[in-house]
Amino acid sequence: MKVILKQDIPSLGRAGDLVKVNDGYARNMLIPKGLAVEADDKNIKALEFQKKQLLQKAQKEKAAATELADRLSEINLTLTRKVGDQHKIFGSVTSKDLETALKEQGFDIDRKMIVHDEQIKSLGEFKVRIKLAAGVDAEIKVNVVGEQ
Repeated sequence: MKVILKQDIPSLGRAGDLVKVNDGYARNMLIPKGLAVEADDKNIKALEFQKKQLLQKAQKEKAAATELADRLSEINLTLTRKVGDQHKIFGSVTSKDLETALKEQGFDIDRKMIVHDEQIKSLGEFKVRIKLAAGVDAEIKVNVVGEQ
């Protein structure tokens, strides 16, 4: 019997996959537990329609993320920090600090999207990567200056 999976099942496949299983397994396990539906013409057409809609939505999100990445790449953030004797800042510049600075500039970026490979603990200019969507990244320049 052919069924369309509604959820990911490690031994069978991912949600939305059309798989062939034994009749008893489908009737007694998968369909009653809501893990799959029988693959008839109506369900197959509905699956194709859902896949098409998800693809269109993903394309729109990627286009919006690409536009945001272009705007973000032009940004130069300047953060001021208290400085010690050897031009070392007290503490470090965190993703929370970067999120706050970006919100002040009008960008709604979550701090979980901000990726900086090394901690910013000194003065200077640094590049910080922001993951916007699958396959779309932006890079901003962060300039840390000392407070007099």
